[in-house]
Amino acid sequence: MSATRRQILSRTGASVAGIAFTGALSELFAGSAAAAGRRGGYGPLVPDPDGLLDLPAGFRYKVLSRQGDPLRSGEGPVPSNHDGMGAFPGRRGRVHLVRNHENRVTGKIGVPTVPGLTYDPAAKGGCTALELDGRNDVLGERVAIAGTAVNCAGGHTPWNTWLTCEETEDRAGTNGYTKDHGFIFEVDGADPHRTGAVPLTAMGRFQHEAIAVDPGNGIVYETEDAFDRPFGLFYRFLPHKPLGGTGSLRAGGALEAMRVPGVPDLSAVQETGARFDGVEWVPVPDSLATETPIRLQDFGPKGITHAQKLEGCYWGGRAVYFVSSFARRENGSAATHFGQVWKYEPDRRRLTLVVVFGPDTDVRLPGESPDNICLAPTGGLMVCEDGDGAQHVFGVSRRGEVYPVARGAHNIGTPDAPEWGEFAGVTFSPDRSTMYVNCYTPGTTFAVTGPWH
Repeated sequence: MSATRRQILSRTGASVAGIAFTGALSELFAGSAAAAGRRGGYGPLVPDPDGLLDLPAGFRYKVLSRQGDPLRSGEGPVPSNHDGMGAFPGRRGRVHLVRNHENRVTGKIGVPTVPGLTYDPAAKGGCTALELDGRNDVLGERVAIAGTAVNCAGGHTPWNTWLTCEETEDRAGTNGYTKDHGFIFEVDGADPHRTGAVPLTAMGRFQHEAIAVDPGNGIVYETEDAFDRPFGLFYRFLPHKPLGGTGSLRAGGALEAMRVPGVPDLSAVQETGARFDGVEWVPVPDSLATETPIRLQDFGPKGITHAQKLEGCYWGGRAVYFVSSFARRENGSAATHFGQVWKYEPDRRRLTLVVVFGPDTDVRLPGESPDNICLAPTGGLMVCEDGDGAQHVFGVSRRGEVYPVARGAHNIGTPDAPEWGEFAGVTFSPDRSTMYVNCYTPGTTFAVTGPWH
């Protein structure tokens, strides 16, 4: 069943990895007594007197960086369009944040080009890196990679580097670009010149969104964010040098796409807890998409499994979680939903639909269109909301309860970007004491502290 107003009911049974939602999500964001007493959450959101970020009682935020302000390095202004982000341990309790900038050629503030860190000088995307002390004071802020395009999300490696993903398939000569785009790049936030600006071409050229690495064997899972048909695929990359450390992914490997037998479109699955065993992985015919985009290539008579808007991806426990932000029949999907969260267990070759939202179009409620996700300090997931008017971060507990974490208030705008953009890049410090999250536009990075555990 799909959830009307996201009232997703519990489902039991030995064959079902169900997740239970009880009560309407509107209660969770209304500051009601029901919300305050709900297990797994932190209570209702308290309006911020400064009009920036509403949080539960006992939580505080600090603004770390805003677009247009000078980079501490003197390399130029903080770029626009803050998106995916990762946090990594540094020396003496410091934290290194690596932050994506999803700039197209029309981006307001491009990532400054820096010698040795620039892939294509015509592209405005890339990453910046912040160094923070134990109090989340900013010690440094600099360019980490430049000259990439539409850097959307990405993910951590087990050796504490960031894989930043280009969400585009533009070739050299398009939009003035001098090189092909659609790749993944490795970024070392502590020493960006160590990784440079080298495309990891074997990992595929497509509209990348996010990745997650299996820490046990080094397999990299990748999502493809395709809005229009043919929709994107879910991939895995088998590296020639698994878990080989910084630079090892340049050695290449094999790219495969997921096939769920009998399921050509994941949007057709509308029942929370639905499980599929015997998932198959099919070699990608041409990972560089030299003539045909990968999702259009011939995967044989059994075809391949597509899904609209595959976005967030995160490794947790013994499984990889990934998100379909939404699906719409009018775009060509088999069914409509307002978001799915899927769980793939490699050891069992099992795919389970953990969460499905919607459809419910008469009233907009928080929790629609999940995008960036990460593992919450108490287990479960932390999820950024996407879509028109999106302004929430919400959690999903291990018991399946959905609870509010943050809400964008109304005074975050700047003269050049007066309206609130979606949240993105949710991640936690290595000691799990601080949540870092971005507002997409106007680009703003927050540190949120409080009783997370």
